[in-house]
Amino acid sequence: MRPSHILAALTAGSLGLTLTACGGSDAATDTTAAAGGPIAVKASDTACEVTRTEVAAGTSVFAITNGGQKVTEFYVYAPGDRVMAEVENIAPGLSRNLHVELPAGTYETACKPGMIGKGIRGQLTVSGSAAPLTDDAALLAATDSYSRYVKSQTAALLEKTTEFVTLVKNGDVAGAKAMFPIARTYWERIEPVAEIFGDLDPRIDGREEVTEEGLKFGGFHKIEQDLWQKNDISQSGPVADQLLTDVKEIVTKANAEKLSPLQLANGAKALLDEVAAGKITGEEDRYSHTDLWDFNANVDGSKAAIASLRPVLEERDAALVKTLDTEFANVDAALAKHRSGDGWKLHTDLSQADLKELSDAINALAEPISQVAAVVAKKA
Repeated sequence: MRPSHILAALTAGSLGLTLTACGGSDAATDTTAAAGGPIAVKASDTACEVTRTEVAAGTSVFAITNGGQKVTEFYVYAPGDRVMAEVENIAPGLSRNLHVELPAGTYETACKPGMIGKGIRGQLTVSGSAAPLTDDAALLAATDSYSRYVKSQTAALLEKTTEFVTLVKNGDVAGAKAMFPIARTYWERIEPVAEIFGDLDPRIDGREEVTEEGLKFGGFHKIEQDLWQKNDISQSGPVADQLLTDVKEIVTKANAEKLSPLQLANGAKALLDEVAAGKITGEEDRYSHTDLWDFNANVDGSKAAIASLRPVLEERDAALVKTLDTEFANVDAALAKHRSGDGWKLHTDLSQADLKELSDAINALAEPISQVAAVVAKKA
């Protein structure tokens, strides 16, 4: 779930995080685009100027530049606020590209200055027809492979969340604390898929800031607060019940979802953005400080998406695959230093030097990951 932009920006600055900047170079260098070239989006704190509001069916590329003072996001929504594609954590002065595959229909674009609320919206009309990317047998195999991964992770998510909820309702504080990061592991691996389904994501994983968006604070992080800050879960039963209900709903929806190859590519990058914006900063699990569990899970999920796309990437850009392998290995090596038993050290046990090393490793991986969507979007 998205972090508070204020805390994220302040903390990122203190650590020298530059992940958004790494992603920022792709708007200037990427030459892969749908007919007519990239669609420029001028985002500010008060406007979201999309230069074309009518596009042809198929793959479109939005080139978003943040000219405001707040961190922003850009979304393409289908009816019902179903997320077709998104890019988060675009810092002031930076640019990001977003590749999205859209069939004919009516959509909405949205910039979200401050990364809260419904955003500054505009209409987008997609007309005509185009062969889907999954007409390519290798890309179809990639999405099928990743769908199997999602099903395995959602099965584990449901099982471990059920165990977590049972512990909470039984008043077992120690047991619930131990299960909290385990259950969240499976959520964090598939979070980009979960984010497709509107308010289900913030209901399950929203931090206290969701109240700024008119939502009730609940889900994992409300129970986390009760466990670690209040040390009292005697009144947490209803929140736990709702968490399990929401997880069951999102598991059903995620398993039924037919993903686009570009959703895999964008999701792999989004997971690294999650690491930089919430895990390295310590904002995600601010009460338990179990952020490294989530960090590792995000990297696992990114790896899984790239692994599914690997045959396509090897055929189209073998050098990129080699770079990805190297940078994933570097991230694993940096993270492995902070193992503790079967889990991970607390975020509060890490030094600024430790966090800087992790940040640098993620930044180095984020740059080649940002190139994957353009490779996938190329016609074979």
